[in-house]
Amino acid sequence: MTAQALRRDYVTRPVFNAVAGVMPALSATEAEAIDAGDTWLDAALFTGNPDWNILLAVPPATLSAEEQAFLDGPVETLCGLVDDWQVTQAHDLPPEAWDLLKREKFFGMIIPKAHGGLGFSAFGHSEVVRKLSTRSSALAVTAMVPNSLGPGELILRFGTPEQQAYWLPRLADGREIPCFGLTSPEAGSDAAAMIDEGIVTHGEWQGETVLGIRLNWHKRYITLGPVATILGLAFKLHDPEKLLGGEEDIGITVGLVPTDLPGVAIGRRHLPAGQAFMNGPNAGHDVFIPIDHVIGGRERVGQGWKMLMSALAAGRGISLPSQSAAAAAFAAHATGAYARIRTQFHLPIAQFEGIQERLARIAANAYLLDGARRLTCAGLDLGHHPAVISSIMKLHATERMRIVMNDAMDVHGGKAIIDGPSNYLGNAYRSVPVAITVEGANILTRSLMVFGQGAIRSHPYLLDEVRAIGEQDRAVALQDFDAVLWKHVAHSLKTAIRTFARSWTGGVFAPAPNAGKASRFYKQLSRYSAAFAFTSDIAFLSLGGELKRRELLSARLGDVLSELYLLAAALKRWEDEGRQQADWVLLRYCMEAGFATIESRFDEIIANMPGRAIRWMLRIFVMPFGRRRRGPSDWLVRQCAAILTEPSSARDRLTANIYLGKDDDAVATLGKAFAQVSGVQPILDRLRKARIKDWHEAGDRITAEERVLLEAADAATAQVIAVDDFAADELGGTKAVAQRAAELAPA
Repeated sequence: MTAQALRRDYVTRPVFNAVAGVMPALSATEAEAIDAGDTWLDAALFTGNPDWNILLAVPPATLSAEEQAFLDGPVETLCGLVDDWQVTQAHDLPPEAWDLLKREKFFGMIIPKAHGGLGFSAFGHSEVVRKLSTRSSALAVTAMVPNSLGPGELILRFGTPEQQAYWLPRLADGREIPCFGLTSPEAGSDAAAMIDEGIVTHGEWQGETVLGIRLNWHKRYITLGPVATILGLAFKLHDPEKLLGGEEDIGITVGLVPTDLPGVAIGRRHLPAGQAFMNGPNAGHDVFIPIDHVIGGRERVGQGWKMLMSALAAGRGISLPSQSAAAAAFAAHATGAYARIRTQFHLPIAQFEGIQERLARIAANAYLLDGARRLTCAGLDLGHHPAVISSIMKLHATERMRIVMNDAMDVHGGKAIIDGPSNYLGNAYRSVPVAITVEGANILTRSLMVFGQGAIRSHPYLLDEVRAIGEQDRAVALQDFDAVLWKHVAHSLKTAIRTFARSWTGGVFAPAPNAGKASRFYKQLSRYSAAFAFTSDIAFLSLGGELKRRELLSARLGDVLSELYLLAAALKRWEDEGRQQADWVLLRYCMEAGFATIESRFDEIIANMPGRAIRWMLRIFVMPFGRRRRGPSDWLVRQCAAILTEPSSARDRLTANIYLGKDDDAVATLGKAFAQVSGVQPILDRLRKARIKDWHEAGDRITAEERVLLEAADAATAQVIAVDDFAADELGGTKAVAQRAAELAPA
C-alpha cells in the first residue's frame, strides 16, 4: 500500500466521515446558483495573497466613439425631454420620451448589432444608465430593465436561433416591450418557492393542435408589466403524462408569453414608493403557449433557475450599481453647490464642520462607487460573469447610495423636503428603498449570498470538497476528497503564517505593487486579505455546516470581503486616472474608512466565534493589538468637503457625465448660482479683510461692475434656496380642498 493510500484510508477517511456528517449537501437550487457565473478578483481575495499586479493590469473601462456619441446625442436629448416633477405628477414618462426610447434603441443596448441592437459594452450600457439616473429615476429604470434580467438577456444567452432571429430585433427597436415575471406573493427572495405552474399538454395554437404548456400564475412587482407586450415568465413545469419523455416534475422553466393571449390579466399598476416607472401585478389562468415558447426550446426545460442566476451574475453588476453611482455623483454636485451657496450667520454652511462631515462622506462614497462600477464593468467586458462581485456591487452600491442620499437630504434641510419643481433631490431620495429591495433584498444578500455563496464559489478548495462529499460513490468521493483536502491544509498553514506575520508587523512587509505613495494601502489590503482567508478557514473548521445558519457571522465575513473589493477598486481608479494629486485625500478617506470597517467586523467576528480558545487564537493571529483604525481624521474630512464646495478639476472628475439640467430648471439654476457665487468670492474675501461682513455696506469699496456681479449672485442664491408652494386647488383639484382652504383663510 502506497503512502498516499495509507494517508487516504487512515487519516483522510476519519476527516471525511466527520465532515460528511455535519456538512449539509447543496440543494439543487444552491448548486445551480453556484454553477452560474464565474469567479474573478473575488477568488484572488479568498487566497489570502492576491497579486495586485493582476488588478492593475485590467484594462480601464472605456467608451467607444459610437457609445460616446450616443451619450452626447440621444441620451442628452432624452434627458432634456423629461421633467422629473412632471413625470411624478403624471405617473408616466411623456409620449415623446417613450418614442425616443424606442426609436434610438435604448431597449436594445445589450442586443448585438447582428440582431438589430446597439451592441454596447457593459461600460457603455452602464454610462447610459448612470446619466439617465441623474435626470430621473423613472427614466433610468424604464431604460435599464429591458437590458438587465429579462427576455432580451435570456434569449440572447440561451434562446434558440429561431427565437433570437424573431424576438431580438423586435425587442431592440421597441416593437415589443418586455417584462419579466419572477416574484410572486408566495416567493420573494426565495424565488424557488414559487407555486406558479405549467403543465405539459396539447392545445390549440394558431389553428393547430400542438404540444405546449398550460400556465397558471400570479406575479407582482413586475417592472414594465403594465405596458409589456411580451412577458418572460418563470414557473415550475410538470409533465404528468411524460409527453416530453422525462421526469414528471421538471423544475423551474422560463417561457415567453405574449400578453394579448386569452387568460392573461395585466395592466394594473403598483406605485413603488411613489415612483412613476411602470410596475404592476399580472396573472394568468389556463394560458396556453407552444413548447417552442420555452426560452431555449424543449432542451432548456427545467433549466430556468440556472439561466436566471447566470443572467443576474452580470445584470446585478451593472444596473443598480450604475444608478447608485449616479446618485452619489449627483448628490456630490448638488450638495456641494448648495452648501457653498446657502449662508447662515454670514457664512456659507459649507464652513460648518457638521456639514463638512456629511460633504466628505458624500465625496468619498462618490469616488469609491464610481471606481467600483468601472472596475466591475471592465471585468464584465473581459468576459467574466462574477456572481459574487455582482452581489457585492448590488448590496453595497445601494447601501452607500442610501447613506449618500440621507447626508444630502440633511444638508439641504427644508429645501429637499418641500416637493415641487424646485426640489431636485426629494424624488431620488424616495427611490432608494426600491433599489435596496429589488434584485435580491439587501438583508438576505448580505447575510446569505456574499459570503455564503462566495465562500463556496470563490474559495480555492472548498467547492471541490463539498462536491466530493456529495458524490454518491463513496470510494470516488473519498479519493476526490483526499486529493483536495491536503492542498487545503497546506493552503491554510501558509495563510496562518501570513496572517500572523502581517498582523504583528502591521503589514509593513506585506506585498504591494509599485503604486507610489498608494503602495502602503495595498500592503494593508494584503494584510487584511490574509486575515480574511485565515478567519474564513477557522470558521469553516469550527462551525462546519452550522456556519450556513450563523447568518450574522456570515454577513460580517461578507462585509470584509466586500470592503476588500471596493477598496481595491478605489485604488484601481487612482491608478487609471493617473494618480491625480488633488484626489489623494478622497482615496485616503476611502482607505481609512474602509480599514476601520474591516477591523470593526473582525472584532465582531472574533467576539462571536464558538469557544474561548478559538477566540483567543484568532485575536492573537488577526488583531494582536486590537482595533487600531478609527476612520478619517477631522483634517481629512475638511479636505474632502472642500473639493465639493469650490470649482476644481477634482470636483469635475467626481461629478463627470451627469446631466446638468436645461434652461432654467432647478438643476441648471443651481449650477449657474454656484458659478456666480464662486466668481464673486474674491470680492467678498477682500471685504472680509476690511472687516465688512455684508457687501451691501461696502459703499465705495466696490466698483459698479462688482456691485452688479454681487447683486446677480444674491439673486441667483435666492432663486436656489426658494421652495415651492401651491394654491389649494392645485393639490388634488377637489372642490372640498379649495372650500376648506377658503374657510381657513383670514377674513
